[in-house]
Amino acid sequence: MNGELKRRWLPSPLLIASAGLHLGAAAATLARPRIWPLALGAVLLDHVSLMAAGLWPRSHALGPNLTRLPAASAARGEVAITIDDGPDPEVTPRVLEVLDGFGAQASFFCVGERVERHPDLAREIVRRGHRIENHTQRHVHSFSLLGPKGMQAEIARAQESIARVAGERPWFFRAPAGLRNPFLEPVLCRLGLRLASWTRRGFDTVNGDAEHVYRRLVRSVGPGDILLLHDGHAARGRAGTPVIVEALPRVLATLRSRQLRPVTLRAALG
Repeated sequence: MNGELKRRWLPSPLLIASAGLHLGAAAATLARPRIWPLALGAVLLDHVSLMAAGLWPRSHALGPNLTRLPAASAARGEVAITIDDGPDPEVTPRVLEVLDGFGAQASFFCVGERVERHPDLAREIVRRGHRIENHTQRHVHSFSLLGPKGMQAEIARAQESIARVAGERPWFFRAPAGLRNPFLEPVLCRLGLRLASWTRRGFDTVNGDAEHVYRRLVRSVGPGDILLLHDGHAARGRAGTPVIVEALPRVLATLRSRQLRPVTLRAALG
C-alpha cells in the first residue's frame, strides 16, 4: 500500500439504499402525484440518516474507515498513537522527546499549511521515524459541508504540501473533527488515501485535566487500538502545560506495562 495507489470506489450499502430510495420516490411520485408528501418525507429521512452517519466519526456507513488496527497487527500486541492538528512549534518538539524516551513511534495527522509554516519541524518528525498523514490543508471547521471539488482541493493541496516538505506522500486521511459527508470516500479513492479515525480519544483539545485525558485513553486499552491526541490546539492545564505533554508519558508507560507496542499506522498495515 502507498499514497499513490488509487482505489476503486464502491458505494456502501447505505449509499446504495439511498440511491434506490431516491429513484423509487421519484418513480412513485410520477405514477401517483398525490403521494408526493410521503415520498418527500422518505427522502428527508434518508438525508437525516446520511447526515447522522457523517457526524459519527467512527461510522463505517459511508465507506471504509480504519477504527482499529488489523487482526495481524493486534496479534503482535501493537497499538497506534495518532496525533492531530500540528505541527506546533511549542508542543510538537516536547511530544517528540516523550516518544523518543519510550522508543515509541506515532502517526502525525498534520495540517498542510502548518507543515509549510514549520518545515524543519515536519522534517524532524519524519527523521525520528514517525509518519506524517493528511489532515487537510487548512483544517476548516466547515469541511464536512464541502462538495467533492472543495474536498478534493483541501486534501490534494495537503498531499502536495506534505510531500514537498517531508519528502513522502501520506497514506491516510483524517477529517477535521472526524466529520464528513458521502462525497469524501470517492475523493480519497482518487487520491489513493484511506480514511482513519480512532478507537478511543481523550478530548485533549477541550479538557485541561491531564488525569481525565489519561484515564479516557487507557481505560480498557488493548491490542489493535488507535489512540487520538493533539499537539495542535492542545488544551492547557492549570500550570499552562499542554495536556498532551502531561498525559502522553503516562499513556506510554501504561502501554509498556501491558506489553503493548506503539507503531505507526503504516507499520501496522504495511
